[in-house]
Amino acid sequence: MNKSEILSFLRTHRLAVQATASLDGAPQAAVVGYAITDNFEIVFDTLASTRKAQNIRSNPKLAFVIGGLKKADERTVQYEGVADEPVGEELEQLKQSYYAVFPDGPSRVIWPGLIYVRVKPTWLRYSDYNSDPPQIVELWAHELNDERP
Repeated sequence: MNKSEILSFLRTHRLAVQATASLDGAPQAAVVGYAITDNFEIVFDTLASTRKAQNIRSNPKLAFVIGGLKKADERTVQYEGVADEPVGEELEQLKQSYYAVFPDGPSRVIWPGLIYVRVKPTWLRYSDYNSDPPQIVELWAHELNDERP
């Protein structure tokens, strides 16, 4: 499994379980609708008043699990990254990626407190338990961005 195949797998899914830590370190998880860029950046929208937004603002490290929900398909991606709230041209580009996946996205722009979160990957693990032996691929940030460590 190469990077482009993992990216294709991620693009066949629209929902992810996202996990953050609260101010006191308690785990918190939520399901989010997401889009993913060619650079493996995840983008999703949420309200600034949500626990996830508050958690991200105090500790931008978060994780996702994607896949594993389709019957007889035991493939998942575990994804760890660092979140931010882009502005300006960066935000506009990310919104376009998000709206391509969620055409109803622009209708939520009027919601008070709506924010867009971008997550830059630090690590991901693709696991395919449909095959025997299972196929496991781990990629770090420098491998996802074609940078040298």
